[in-house]
Amino acid sequence: MEFHRIQTNTVQQIIDAFTEQLLRGSLRPGDQIPTEVELAERFGVARNTVREAIKILVAMGVLEIRRPVGTFVCQGFSEPMISPLLYGVILGRGDSYDELMDLREIMETGPMLTVIRNAGEEEIATLSAPLVALGEACRREEPSVEEVFLRDDSFHEAVMALAHNRMVERIAATVRTMTHDMRYESVSLMLREGRAEELYQAHEKLYRILCDRDVAAVYEQIRSTYFVPDPETGVRSLSQPREERFCGE
Repeated sequence: MEFHRIQTNTVQQIIDAFTEQLLRGSLRPGDQIPTEVELAERFGVARNTVREAIKILVAMGVLEIRRPVGTFVCQGFSEPMISPLLYGVILGRGDSYDELMDLREIMETGPMLTVIRNAGEEEIATLSAPLVALGEACRREEPSVEEVFLRDDSFHEAVMALAHNRMVERIAATVRTMTHDMRYESVSLMLREGRAEELYQAHEKLYRILCDRDVAAVYEQIRSTYFVPDPETGVRSLSQPREERFCGE
């Protein structure tokens, strides 16, 4: 690996140098990096600056310290890598409800297509358990918002797990965290309007689509499971145009 002297004594430039080495393949997962003294000499900076950069890279899940051996490049995906993404999106999202919904749709559609392509019939059949639990929660005499929301979330989480991609699962979980409040509000509105069964049926249809491996139907049905507040209808599915009214209204 090659590290060049930097022009100014900045932590970010050291982090950028490590990033460049990783992209070039000069540093690989499992590699041990030089000591703080060696890095300070190569970069032409103080040891404190190197130490601070290493702390940040460790916090990001890029490096790990193995005492008393040394510091190494992490192997594979590490959950701390998601944290900067989460906070970056939170701080940059403003009040963009639509953008968050678009992000959620993208993060759920891709894995569902992967499930259709790769998951076995027995694997897809395991989704029936969280679906049944959602149905039971929706059909109680007085459905609980907390229970229905939890069962809804568990169903989508189970679908993500069938993609067998840890990074996708973690990012999807991050998106669910970011959209928690809007999703909770939607479930609450659906229950207040007595439409718990409609919420369940949307998910049941999605399950059937996965069982039938109907790729063409995935996109539209994903949107039909997203219920959003609407000033005219109270709440509507994203698959339904704003001007359209629900049956009976």
